[in-house]
Amino acid sequence: MLRDNRLEQSNHHKLKLMLCDLLLLLMVDWLMLVIYPSEDEHLAVMAVMLQTAVSIGTVYGWRMVSGVYRQIWRYGGTMAYMQMIISDFFAGISFYVIQSVSMPGDYKISFVRTLCIIALNLLCGMTIRFVYQYLYEYEGNRFAQFLRRMTAGLTDIHDSPAQRESERKNITPKINIAVVGAGRVGVMLAEELANNPRSAYRPCCFIDIDKEKIGRSINGIPVLSEMEATQERLMSYPVQEIVFALPQMAAERKKELYDLYKMTGCKIKVYDYPLTQTVENGKRSLREFDIEELLFRQPMDFTGGRTRAYYRGKSVLISGGGGSIGGELCRQIAKMQPRQLIILDVYENGAYDIQQELKIAYGVTLNVQVEIVSVCDAKALDCVFAKYHPDIVLHAAAHKHVPLMEHNCCEAVKNNVFGTLNIVEAAEKHGVKKFTMISTDKAVNPTNVMGATKRMCEMIVLSRAQSKTNFSATRFGNVLGSNGSVIPLFKRQIMNGGPVTLTDRRIIRYFMTIPEASQLVLESGAMAKNGELYVLDMGKPVKILELAENMIRLSGYEPYKDINIIETGLRPGEKLYEELLIKTEELDKTENRLIFVERDKPLSRGEIEKKLEILRSAVKTEDNEIVRCAMKQVVPTYHAPEEINCGAKDANEMRMVDEREDRVS
Repeated sequence: MLRDNRLEQSNHHKLKLMLCDLLLLLMVDWLMLVIYPSEDEHLAVMAVMLQTAVSIGTVYGWRMVSGVYRQIWRYGGTMAYMQMIISDFFAGISFYVIQSVSMPGDYKISFVRTLCIIALNLLCGMTIRFVYQYLYEYEGNRFAQFLRRMTAGLTDIHDSPAQRESERKNITPKINIAVVGAGRVGVMLAEELANNPRSAYRPCCFIDIDKEKIGRSINGIPVLSEMEATQERLMSYPVQEIVFALPQMAAERKKELYDLYKMTGCKIKVYDYPLTQTVENGKRSLREFDIEELLFRQPMDFTGGRTRAYYRGKSVLISGGGGSIGGELCRQIAKMQPRQLIILDVYENGAYDIQQELKIAYGVTLNVQVEIVSVCDAKALDCVFAKYHPDIVLHAAAHKHVPLMEHNCCEAVKNNVFGTLNIVEAAEKHGVKKFTMISTDKAVNPTNVMGATKRMCEMIVLSRAQSKTNFSATRFGNVLGSNGSVIPLFKRQIMNGGPVTLTDRRIIRYFMTIPEASQLVLESGAMAKNGELYVLDMGKPVKILELAENMIRLSGYEPYKDINIIETGLRPGEKLYEELLIKTEELDKTENRLIFVERDKPLSRGEIEKKLEILRSAVKTEDNEIVRCAMKQVVPTYHAPEEINCGAKDANEMRMVDEREDRVS
């Protein structure tokens, strides 16, 4: 019954539109054949009637054939209007040919008059359709309301003042926005928001650099230049939020624009469009900045076809597979169709979560095994390796929190150093083909126990360069969003109303995303020959204070006004900056321009064993200070943090950040 009613209503609208078109065509025929005759073409009544009949037959015939009357003109776009133009073009040709061939000489009209009838009728037909769309889309316009009341019987679009007043009272006030980018995506966003009565946003202006657009307007919305988009000018609209609608904007350009517009006090958002790589499943969204975007660096994709081919069909074991990096390694490996994926972790909750995630995503097509084992348990590791005989081992298991490891030096050495030794020996014993250890930039001139243990781990792995197993290590900086990282901490503090805490306003760090870090490990592992230490060109360091300020602004607050930022003092073992990893004169290039091999001469197994014996003796005492002293003895580059921090202002990394801030200022 409901379907029959809808069909009847659809046919009702179609007949009304056809009737309107018929009236318009009759008016045009009357104008061109009777009201405006020429001396050469003074037509008799019968000729006018025949010409009118032919024009109606050809125009309606072609429009019916081409589906003009099947269109829902409320949503008519470019294709619908082109369809109508093409239909009337062929109707005009047919009209001229039929009347030229079949009519007597005194009944015929010229080609110019035929063209005028078709063109004028097409213009009138398109006009009533544009007006129809206008009446639907611009509900708040007074002229549109007047037209709706005048044409309600014909268009079925009613305008009840009482009802509209009631609707207005229930409408939430709209947020005024400025759209950065008056290109196709920006204009599409503005049109969608302006024409949607339920939208929470109202576009007030565009901001663009195209001189052809500046000073003009698009659909009634003015286009400002970047220089014109000052706080005073934007407040005159008044703009509350600024939306970036530039899908393929480079990271440096995004940073430049963010620094420019954050001074206006407006909230800044991003419009995702399916053309961009950041949008999943082709969905459009107007959203806050992602954590990765706060770094204003272009995400890098390392894994190519050759890397994927290397891991395909292999048995891969990932230690620490339930952690942030380990879990992402599991996801990346799963995409490469391994023969078997073994997740090894002592923390069962994390391992269970990633196991269930992979089962849901891949079902029975992926062979996933989970082993709850500590890397400190050499016998248990030996059983796992004997059971699965993995081809590749990715070693991500480690204690990583600097302050906690400063307080628990013995545990840091047991887990990181001797845990790595255990898994290295198990891999070598059971004929693993490739072993890749994940290291950190904190291993470069370490100032804390955690960094020193990772440096010791690097030395252990590289000392196996002559082994049948291919050993390598991969070193990178801080990972965004990983467990215990600064981003989740800042988020929680902002949600709780502040204050946001950081140890020192001067502190800087290198950052990369979890997928980048995982892909780097896989890429370097695939290209490793033996005994190599891989490092990544991490771009430029980021000032943590600036990161905190940006996160507060993007949450809709003003730093130091709504949410305060306070210093708590450097923690034990903490450096103001991490060493610059890339010093190209001391590194060898690889096939990937972003990955380098550090020229690090490996120690012999005998030298490593002497160092390990010192650590064993220290750990037996269960005294943190004795263990700390032992670490300084076996890792020559281990310095007190005060030694490094006192000269921080002269470091290349700190100068790099200061120069960037000066340019912005």
